[in-house]
Amino acid sequence: MPVVIDLGSSPEERISTRLSPIAELCACLHALDGPRHHPVSRRWVGAVRQGADEGLLARAAQWAPLWGAFRARYLLPLAPGPERTLEEELADIGGLAEGVFTAMTEQALIGKNSHQPEEPDSAPYSGPRPGTRSGSGSARHLRGRSWSPEDFLGRLRQLSERRFALGVRLLADPAAFRADLTAFLSAAAEELFEAEWIRLRGVLTSDVRVRTHERRLRGVQILADFPTARLEDDPPRVVFEKLYNARVSLTDAPCLLVPSLHTNPHLAIKHYPGYPVVVQYPVRGERDGEPPGMEEVLRRVRALDDPIRVRLCRALLRQSVTTTELAHQFDMTPPQMSRHLRRLREAGMVHTHRQGARVHYQLDEEAVRTLGVDLLGALHR
Repeated sequence: MPVVIDLGSSPEERISTRLSPIAELCACLHALDGPRHHPVSRRWVGAVRQGADEGLLARAAQWAPLWGAFRARYLLPLAPGPERTLEEELADIGGLAEGVFTAMTEQALIGKNSHQPEEPDSAPYSGPRPGTRSGSGSARHLRGRSWSPEDFLGRLRQLSERRFALGVRLLADPAAFRADLTAFLSAAAEELFEAEWIRLRGVLTSDVRVRTHERRLRGVQILADFPTARLEDDPPRVVFEKLYNARVSLTDAPCLLVPSLHTNPHLAIKHYPGYPVVVQYPVRGERDGEPPGMEEVLRRVRALDDPIRVRLCRALLRQSVTTTELAHQFDMTPPQMSRHLRRLREAGMVHTHRQGARVHYQLDEEAVRTLGVDLLGALHR
């Protein structure tokens, strides 16, 4: 199923690249909710789950459907132009008319791949822009379509209890819902994200410069360079193979390209009439760009030179397990099991996360998958 961006006339002038702290924060939170699909984020996720406040992590889990596969549109840049701070981007969310905020939230909770009589992003819209307060909304109105609260909540309950709980809160008081969400995002940014943003900002800024230079040289071809994209003529357009159908024109909205480390391996495309089209694309971080050296590869090989640790890898591939439970399964003492786990952890073969007072171990599938390729590369160097 395609997402189509019609290029119109002079499309190069409608495309720009910039950083977005709120987009990267929500990419991090998405990885935190599903770390197995985001190997690039595993170190950050492990550190957060071990060191973060349990209450904050519980709140992150409650809000997680908003930055799931169909992220709420307001969690990507709402305004074109120069880069904005996180505080400014949160203020943009606060400036949305209540009806628009509610509709964007409903769209994220329902999900585009749910049955809908028409594509919401292709419907005409002439509503308020960021910074305006005119208009009102409720869960009865999703982009021109009528929903009863019962139908809306019934669909959410079928999807998940977390989505249902958010839907109930949204219906009860959209203003309180928005205030609680922005308060959580501010707290998460301060405790979980600030240091990470400082670490990766240089990599992302460098990519912005490169992408801006490429746009000047190659024009709209830079859109077709993204995964699953192709450039077509008659009419000129870029087609992305995604999990839903939608169409937007650069004649109606500018296009913002937003680099991200933690969105790997996904490419996110979001648009809502009256707001910029946003393409959040993955970049390679400094660690990803550096292939492992021979010593690191050999540590992984040596870690597997033991039948018990090979069996451990098989056990940890299926689920995350505590040291005590593994010791029971393998008929060993916890200290004996800890020594084997330490060897695997030092070799980068497992990662950890905390659930309450317990630390769970899980196999790092990417480290195992690339072992042969990394070994061959190290031999060539």
